[in-house]
Amino acid sequence: MLNYYLSLTLFSLIGTFVAHAAETNTPTPKETTDMKPTLVEEDIVTLTTDDGIIVIKLDVIKCPKHSENFKKLVKDGFYDGTTFHRVIPGFMIQGGDPKSKNSDDRGSHGTGGPGYTIPAEIGNKHKRGTVSAARLGDEGNPKRDSSGSQFFICVTETAFLDGQYSAFGEVIEGMEVADKIVAKPRDPRDNPKSPVTMKAKLGRPKN
Repeated sequence: MLNYYLSLTLFSLIGTFVAHAAETNTPTPKETTDMKPTLVEEDIVTLTTDDGIIVIKLDVIKCPKHSENFKKLVKDGFYDGTTFHRVIPGFMIQGGDPKSKNSDDRGSHGTGGPGYTIPAEIGNKHKRGTVSAARLGDEGNPKRDSSGSQFFICVTETAFLDGQYSAFGEVIEGMEVADKIVAKPRDPRDNPKSPVTMKAKLGRPKN
């Protein structure tokens, strides 16, 4: 079983973070008459969690491979029943591991994926609300390829990740939900003691 690591340095305060993860494809951006890309409903993903709804806009222009892969997994129901298995206050919440569906084996949470990686699409900044892909650390992953399914949502600006991770989307609704999740009581592995499950679908939530 492979363990995946998200190696980070938060100035002098945060050392190495275990991230865990392991994913590819290309969409065709929709265009307006003046050749500017328009937002289509499939470029939006809604995560329904135990604490509320988080709505994500994917960057299909700068991160086409990550966006298409994320949409495919959502369509396939891959994320349904997975949890946010790692939360760190002042930093991020991480989810997307199929192994997190097994609440009886919490030690394996964060070590799974669909069995493939995604070529890096590095360039976007990591701000509050940024959605980025987890990955193996540089030592075993010099090309900085991303996990096939695991992702994290930044709850604050994390500029020290810029140039290292593929940020492929942003939260456009529901950051208050992410704030609730990151504040959950957690075990020594930063896994919320009470599982925070998610269900994902393409498009915006229906009123």
